[in-house]
Amino acid sequence: MSAILPAVRLRVLVIEDQHDIAANIWDFLERRGHVVDHAGDGETGLAAALRGDVDVIVLDLGLPRLDGLELCRQLRAAGRGVPVLMLTARDTLDDKLRGFAEGADDYMVKPFAMKELEARIGALYRRGRPLPGAPRTVGGLSYDPRSMTATRSGKVFGLTRAQSQILGLLLQESPAIVPHGALMRALWGAEGGDLSALHNHLYALRAIVDRGFDAVLIHTVHGVGYRLAGTE
Repeated sequence: MSAILPAVRLRVLVIEDQHDIAANIWDFLERRGHVVDHAGDGETGLAAALRGDVDVIVLDLGLPRLDGLELCRQLRAAGRGVPVLMLTARDTLDDKLRGFAEGADDYMVKPFAMKELEARIGALYRRGRPLPGAPRTVGGLSYDPRSMTATRSGKVFGLTRAQSQILGLLLQESPAIVPHGALMRALWGAEGGDLSALHNHLYALRAIVDRGFDAVLIHTVHGVGYRLAGTE
């Protein structure tokens, strides 16, 4: 029986030093109609990522020559906004937050199901395209979707794709509450999403836009969602 091909044919760069995992990902995605490239170490992977001819990067954390966190940090520092899905055997909150802080857009823990991997990279691609709209400002916090930057009190912060999607939606609906489900759909589409990952993304976003300021703008509405309310 032939494989059912996806609606969108993605160019995926897999940066993974475990050859069996890389081969399984390559075979599965290729059978699904995607175009896959592979790098077995961090330096080679960074060079391939900087060429800018991929839609999504699947990035292992434990890489030789250049680890995944440093690779992601250098990729973002170079101004590359390609969506990054990190793979790791570590499942602690600190590990996830470090990944998000360095620019990861999503996170999967080994072992994982290939169908879920494809769903995640598809969701990353759909939200990875430039966000439309003019700069928005609430409570002294400005957000420009064209450059994916936030500005508060003269300080400019670069955002990941996930943080951009969340902040854009919170600003759009401000001061109303944005339910968890709406935020997860913005991040992962109709596939649903992971509530704990959403909380991790919000934690990282708050560290950018609220930490060090007297007034808190992003508020938790326990059991419901989040709201952005300006008080400055």
